Amino acid sequence: MDEKSSATLENILQAAMEEFSDKGFLGASLRQIVKKAGVTTGAFYGYFSSKEALFNAIVEPHAAALMGKFMEAQTSFAELPEEQQPDHMGVESSNCIHWMVEYICQHREPVKLMLCRSEGTSYEHFVHNMVEMEVEYTIKYMEVLRRLGRNIPELDEQMCHIIASGMFNGVFEIVLHDMPRDKALRYVDQLRDFYTAGWLKLMEQ
Repeated sequence: MDEKSSATLENILQAAMEEFSDKGFLGASLRQIVKKAGVTTGAFYGYFSSKEALFNAIVEPHAAALMGKFMEAQTSFAELPEEQQPDHMGVESSNCIHWMVEYICQHREPVKLMLCRSEGTSYEHFVHNMVEMEVEYTIKYMEVLRRLGRNIPELDEQMCHIIASGMFNGVFEIVLHDMPRDKALRYVDQLRDFYTAGWLKLMEQ
């Protein structure tokens, strides 16, 4: 891509960030994006096939990074020998959440688009999808504990979903409200302590 084309692309992406941030995906006007970018509609279509393709170009790298790190933590824990899993409980997830907070603090604007302004796109259920994966692996872990002889109470999928949803929405709320990095990390640790204590209490029933 030559220098002129690169500058045009950057102008389109910057104009799109502003329009999507202001109006959300559904309310954003492609006409306004083109106007703000100082390009013709024809020139725009030389870079993107649609408004959704433009939104995806901004958001997808960050969605992939966050979900990829989350899934890596889940699978690395699940692949441990079952007898080692209780001693590792919380280690992978804590490292993952710290990484996610650091990442979001470095990429706040596009992540905000994904989490707050993506209605009408495939990203509007991003947190829900993450919660569903957390529930799936939580239920698998409880089954591991039972096989290890632990007396684990029956917690249905809906209850696990409510707990996980509160945790993940809390984490994203903390970092989305322009909270300074150090404060966000401290709050996330406190949030994890709160939910860990709750899980331990439920497991004692």
